[in-house]
Amino acid sequence: MNSVTVKEIIDSIGLEVFYGEEFVQEKKITTSDISRPGLELTGYFEYYPQERVQLLGMTEVSFAHQMKNVDKSQIMRRLCGKDTPCFVISRGLKVPEELEKAAREKHIPILVSTLPTSRLSSKLTDLLENRLAERKSMHGVLMDIYGLGVFITGDSGVGKSETALDLIKRGHRLIADDRVEVWQKDEQTVAGEAPKILNHLLEIRGIGIIDVMNLYGAGAVRQETEIDVIMHLEDWSPDKQFDRLGSGEEYQQLFDVKIPKITVPVKIGRNIAIIIEAAAMNFRAKTMGYDATKTFENNLNELINENSARQDI
Repeated sequence: MNSVTVKEIIDSIGLEVFYGEEFVQEKKITTSDISRPGLELTGYFEYYPQERVQLLGMTEVSFAHQMKNVDKSQIMRRLCGKDTPCFVISRGLKVPEELEKAAREKHIPILVSTLPTSRLSSKLTDLLENRLAERKSMHGVLMDIYGLGVFITGDSGVGKSETALDLIKRGHRLIADDRVEVWQKDEQTVAGEAPKILNHLLEIRGIGIIDVMNLYGAGAVRQETEIDVIMHLEDWSPDKQFDRLGSGEEYQQLFDVKIPKITVPVKIGRNIAIIIEAAAMNFRAKTMGYDATKTFENNLNELINENSARQDI
């Protein structure tokens, strides 16, 4: 099961540790769901999700401060379950003393933030959904080309990394080379990033491994990106029919999302980087409503109609 340490959410969101800094590395979060323990503060623990991050905002903290001391101590102890990873207090609110005492007894970290509760909840959920999502390691190169996430795939040795290097020299950004960690962000979006061991690195046969950020600067790399289109490199063969007009639509399934796929034939003398760059721009134009293939078909129909009219005369 995937997990995220409390230390990771502290570093990613910028939370402050009120108590339990020595436990943040060992406490693990296994679900992206956030709990706001409002009913639990009234004593209802029938369906208390103790394994979730417990987020207390203005409503919960205000209610806690008005509770009777005897009831408050008992309830705070029940909130501190054996699987509770941490408590997070928003808006810089004062931590209830009874909660602090109960958390100290169970060694549960308490984190605080000045962010509004809804915004903090959104940031926590987005972070946990990304980190805890099912991941798949795929062979290929992931690039940011004009703001589009382009996943370059193909057989080993077809020239993916060399093409990526050429694209980097043309001002585009590398996300991952060779292995791409892919996960589904939501119902319509798939994203990718490099494994930590390969971050910012590119392998070129005959040269070896190069550090792209060190050679070309921070502007040549990016940490992650959504995957908008797949460019599949395939060795050219006279026996294979390739789409010449761009009228055929092809997709590849990644998790539950169908990603548009473009097959690019590779042949000596073709500048694959320029072709992929042009394909990315053309793909963006299509998403914005302009389709060059339809323009060609319209022009062709007009020419046929004109010739037919002349023959009738």
